[in-house]
Amino acid sequence: MEQRKGRRLVLFPLPLQGHISPMLQLASILHSKGFSITIIHTTFNSPDPSNYPHFNFCPIQEHLTDSEASTTDALSLLLNLNIKCVAPLRNCLSGLLSSVLEEPVACLISDAVFHFTQAVAQSLGLPRMVLRTGGASSFLIFAAFPLLRESGYLPIRESQLEEPVVEFPPLKVKDLPVIHTNLPKQFYQLADGMISGTKASSGLIWNTFEDLEKSALTTARNNFPIPIYPIGPLHKCSLASSSSLLPQDQSSISWLDEQAAKSVMYVSFGSIAAINEVQFLEVAWGLYNSKQPFLWVVRPGLVQGKEWLESLPDGFAEDLNGRGHIVKWAPQLEVLAHPAVGAFWTHSGWNSTLESICEGVPMICMPCFTDQRVNARYVCDVWRVGLQLENGLERGQIERTIKRLMVEREGKDMRNRILLLKEMANFCVREGGSSCQSLDNLVGHIMSLPGVVFRCQETPVY
Repeated sequence: MEQRKGRRLVLFPLPLQGHISPMLQLASILHSKGFSITIIHTTFNSPDPSNYPHFNFCPIQEHLTDSEASTTDALSLLLNLNIKCVAPLRNCLSGLLSSVLEEPVACLISDAVFHFTQAVAQSLGLPRMVLRTGGASSFLIFAAFPLLRESGYLPIRESQLEEPVVEFPPLKVKDLPVIHTNLPKQFYQLADGMISGTKASSGLIWNTFEDLEKSALTTARNNFPIPIYPIGPLHKCSLASSSSLLPQDQSSISWLDEQAAKSVMYVSFGSIAAINEVQFLEVAWGLYNSKQPFLWVVRPGLVQGKEWLESLPDGFAEDLNGRGHIVKWAPQLEVLAHPAVGAFWTHSGWNSTLESICEGVPMICMPCFTDQRVNARYVCDVWRVGLQLENGLERGQIERTIKRLMVEREGKDMRNRILLLKEMANFCVREGGSSCQSLDNLVGHIMSLPGVVFRCQETPVY
């Protein structure tokens, strides 16, 4: 722990699991560098303050209705949060700035998707920095939406899905990071707000590292008029407590302890993705027929219209004879680090992708929406450390893909390549590594920002 800096940082995470975790990891890293930390958070998907006794937590009331708080319509949720959090955040920040006279607030760090925070911070004279919780490659695609719309790639047409996006090889049109929605105009506005808000900020913090996305980071530095700090993988630098919004089933680890090395297919589709009953059964039979041991996370709500496992045929679990283990949620970092895990069937969220790379575990990719599609294409066609289920979920294809990855030479080659990426990830966070140097630069940048306090409610003093 470094000497206290005499500066407070205020962090505001987007209240979704894949965004809360990296923000709290960043908070722990910056706390270890001597900054005091305040977390502003919504009451929706609130983190547990007891896991972080060294932080201050300030809840705000965003007043989402039950229907608005549903993650089944992710776009509407994000649009509502960017509207309903404006006044509560401004009031909370004003209160914080007026009550910390001895310790100036250096800046607000907010999620890139919370684009409204730029205007709120500016109205208070407070510098704002951005944490982008996804990869650099996908962020550049969001930034290029105006070009992609002008060139006819967007909105996506069924007849174009397999066509290449020549401006962004090796992407195909079907890989573009969109949400299927009845509100396409609002989606483009959200993306535009994210990019313009980021360009107007005091700096961009990225959960990625140079050796993984060197080309994209170079392009970003040329296109964004702000300092950029790739300091990931954040979970490798942080000793943060669990930020899971769901209870983690530790039986996952005891079951893995009984399995042979590199034999288990770990299956988890993240905290939001949903599939229908037919797809669920294809996944189940594909796993069953592969003859490989599997640890399968079936989150309540994963199967549309179902509570949990009631769609499985009678006797399915018993017929496995212990070869499969199904849980509602797993401690993913521990699972991926376990020697029994040989592959990861993932929705290709950025956190899951990074975590798999950091443990040297090759992937089967089943992206569902937005940047997951870009991540999957990079995993399979750029880094060549995974296979993508390109044509939906069909049990025979699933079985063959599992065997390609876990049994055949193709999978061994992918494992060798991802072990090299693992070495790069380990090196970049060590003393002298690119992420370690970038973190030092970030700390220096934050210290150069004018600290802000209020002597009264209206007058900021720097």
